[in-house]
Amino acid sequence: MMFWYGDGMNGWGWFAMSAGMVLFWGLLITVAVMLFRTLDRAAERPSGILPATPAEQILGERLARGEIDEEEYRRRLTALRNAKP
Repeated sequence: MMFWYGDGMNGWGWFAMSAGMVLFWGLLITVAVMLFRTLDRAAERPSGILPATPAEQILGERLARGEIDEEEYRRRLTALRNAKP
């Protein structure tokens, strides 16, 4: 006694099954795209940012504390970067 409800699914059953399948695949594709984008961005980050040397960090801290102005900061930062071998 498999078919208790007559001859199978009615129109609403087919509609619910179809909508559920579309939502399932849409969700699966969305998750895959978001995962790909997240991993792709994580791979790009380190290459674009140069790590600051301790001297540059100290110079930035002095600017933040107000010990030097922005013009002096830029001048000294340029001198530091040009002095590297």
